Amino acid sequence: MTQTQSAQDIFQTAYENRYTWDDNFPGYTADLELKQEDEVYEGKVTVKADLSVEVTGFSDEKVQESVYNQIRDIVTHRKRSTFEKAHGKNKFSLGESDATGAVDIRVQGDAMGSNYRVRGTEISQVSRVMGPMAFTINTEESLDTGDGYISTKYNAIFRDAKSNELRGKRDFAESYESFGSYFIPTHQAVDAIDKDNQKTRTEFNFKNIELL
Repeated sequence: MTQTQSAQDIFQTAYENRYTWDDNFPGYTADLELKQEDEVYEGKVTVKADLSVEVTGFSDEKVQESVYNQIRDIVTHRKRSTFEKAHGKNKFSLGESDATGAVDIRVQGDAMGSNYRVRGTEISQVSRVMGPMAFTINTEESLDTGDGYISTKYNAIFRDAKSNELRGKRDFAESYESFGSYFIPTHQAVDAIDKDNQKTRTEFNFKNIELL
């Protein structure tokens, strides 16, 4: 019982140390320039106070849909939820620690089979299974906002859940700046490698950011 409580304490501290937008978050608008290889697209992004997303102005419908999904992913990580609501039904146990001091946190009761690694007061790795796909996210660098941390350099590795065959990898690099009382993304670069080792680089440059 002591071990389970220790694991929960470690994970809860790291979970609550993530930077999230509070209930007073007003939302924001930004002009977005998207670069993918030699192609450039421009449009507008609105994130509302309720964290819903609107994307307009892109000439290519598929690009606009892709941007919407990417912004939704960014916003999801800034959404605030209590530990009790997110993980109150789960049980935690400690695994091994690696040479960097990161400790395995094993979870029972999570619908997606999530497991974590925690280094200090930050979640350094997330592993999950969603249907036929398993993925692992590894944080390499983070920004200390003074009110929690934001992962700014990380990678996501995708594998077949049954065979463990590599399906793809994405490397992310992000920049944030403070607007009023809130940190808002200003740039994101995504280097993607598919299962056939084809590489694609996509850049999101956010400009003229204004809180609503």
